[in-house]
Amino acid sequence: AGMENRDGSSLPDFLELQRTRVLCKADAPTHTEGFQYSGAFAAMGVDTSVSVEKFCKNFKIEINRLTDEDMEFDMIGVDASIANAFRRILIAEVPTMAIEKVFMVDNTSVIADEVLSHRLGLIPLDADPRLFDYISDDVPNERNTIVYKLHVSCEKGSQRLTVKSGQLEWLPEGSQLTMASPAQSGDNQRTYTSFGQSQQNTSERPLGVKYNDITIARLGPGQAIELEAHAVKGVGKVHAKWSPVATAWYRMLPEVLFFSKKLKMVMQRS
Repeated sequence: AGMENRDGSSLPDFLELQRTRVLCKADAPTHTEGFQYSGAFAAMGVDTSVSVEKFCKNFKIEINRLTDEDMEFDMIGVDASIANAFRRILIAEVPTMAIEKVFMVDNTSVIADEVLSHRLGLIPLDADPRLFDYISDDVPNERNTIVYKLHVSCEKGSQRLTVKSGQLEWLPEGSQLTMASPAQSGDNQRTYTSFGQSQQNTSERPLGVKYNDITIARLGPGQAIELEAHAVKGVGKVHAKWSPVATAWYRMLPEVLFFSKKLKMVMQRS
């Protein structure tokens, strides 16, 4: 239906087609830009200004597929610029949890410490970010930090060992590494986190990794890795490791229309 004006009539069909459709012609697409100016059709008494009331009336989302791996949905009643804004929000504005700090205790593998830390940061974590706060300048605690431990070794004389993401162990009580040097002793040694309570009290399920079969490293005989990883809340615009999607894209929904006069001409020629 065409856009109604103040008199109750609507735009002519050819103008409504230009306003609502992108035409894919033989030489190039036409009418690719939306009519954002409220007075674009003022001479005909039609107001094209955008309002919240009009947006809520025309906007609709239909979910076509929703699984643990992907989601496909149709956005109806919006311009391509709005669809692109949703895409950018999914990539850069939706918060997730990702490993930010890695404390190396031992790493005799062929992978450098910084490369290993980067690999750990890209492992998807199975943790709801809504349960956590942004860390900012606060002391790492049970409300803003998730702690994982990795301690694997390959015995001498054995086959090469593949280290998988499922071997990361969640530490709900917080860090187990002390900040004191080995020369210092005492019962008041501080750790790298300050947990007031166990995270098992606030989480309904273990805060592990999303996939257990991601390869982290391969160890030869006599090699070992021991580290502690701290995950915090963040968004993709800061670093890609916090982006919740591998890719997010949109396309214009095609609508195939046959113009009756031209169709008859084609049929007569064939």
